[in-house]
Amino acid sequence: MEKVYLDNASTTAIRPEVISEMAAVMGGIYGNPSSTHSFGRSAKVVLETSRKTIAGLLNAEAREIIFTSGGTEGINLIIRSAVRDLKVQRIITSRIEHHAVLNTALAMNAEYGTAVNFVNLNANGSIDFSHLELLLKEDVPTLVSLMHVNNETGHVLDIAAVGNLCREYKAFFQSDTVQSVGKTGIDLQNLPVDFITASAHKFHGPKGTGFIYIRKNITLHPVIYGGEQEKGVRAGTEAVHQVAGMAKALQLSYQNLEMEQKHISDLKSYLVEKLDACLPGYSINGAGSEPDKLFYNILNVLLPLPEEKTAMILFHLDMKGVAVSRGSACQSGSIKPSHVLKEILNESDIKKPSLRISFSHYNTKQDIDVLVDALKTI
Repeated sequence: MEKVYLDNASTTAIRPEVISEMAAVMGGIYGNPSSTHSFGRSAKVVLETSRKTIAGLLNAEAREIIFTSGGTEGINLIIRSAVRDLKVQRIITSRIEHHAVLNTALAMNAEYGTAVNFVNLNANGSIDFSHLELLLKEDVPTLVSLMHVNNETGHVLDIAAVGNLCREYKAFFQSDTVQSVGKTGIDLQNLPVDFITASAHKFHGPKGTGFIYIRKNITLHPVIYGGEQEKGVRAGTEAVHQVAGMAKALQLSYQNLEMEQKHISDLKSYLVEKLDACLPGYSINGAGSEPDKLFYNILNVLLPLPEEKTAMILFHLDMKGVAVSRGSACQSGSIKPSHVLKEILNESDIKKPSLRISFSHYNTKQDIDVLVDALKTI
């Protein structure tokens, strides 16, 4: 049976060149980068070269990049340190953030009494900027945490506009950029953000590694205590081979960005055409009146099927060889409806089957045909 992978917002296949890069480092550069002998110095060179590569691709300074185990750790580190070390007394976020943000914010409320304010959303899941400004006008030391690209609907936040508001009202701004780093250009010298998070496995790199950006002259302290690695912000021996793989993956992603964006955008348009022809009555979640403003590699569709089809639809598609999701993979074991869709769908539609279909440059039009043919059998 032919297998089709259309769950790239969950994780991506590692590029062959990345595997080769990691294998070369694992085979020949095994020293601890904190050691002063030649083996350690060789590993340190790989580590710092990777840091400079990543910083250069995002127009940041190497000292602003800190390696982590991925997006969840990075988000925890930033939010916890902002409350504890930057004396933030309030977190402004939204109800459609990743649970790494939502659960950490609630933990800060329980542990430190930090206020948590949720900005209002428009009908399509976009941020209500007037409400955000109203909240920011209150004179409270604040961290705003809003994601760049929503991992379930693909809605894109204008992070420059949010960042400018935050600067006007002297609030710190963190953006979860896990779904956008490596898939769209990001210029950190010219974006008014203080912190971002990234995870290598979202842009065809290895799982278990990522990075955070901390704007220079902002001091955060660790949440994992130990040695002085990563400028004292993140203790623990760095996984040099994974970091090298991440840098290679990001380099290749930006090297091929224009071509791969076009390929994926064309696939998404092709899927919409097929759905128009074969599944009349479907709708695109989060599109509102501006479907073109959704991110190019994610399509979340509400299917014209009864609610009794919801529970088993992923199983049926998997039996046809098609891998998609109903939302964030981090919540895949839950029987609850998506917390994101719950904010933008009515009580009737939230019970009906919705699918998140997410693409990479490895996908083809044949993959779309297999998906649509499988949907027709349900």
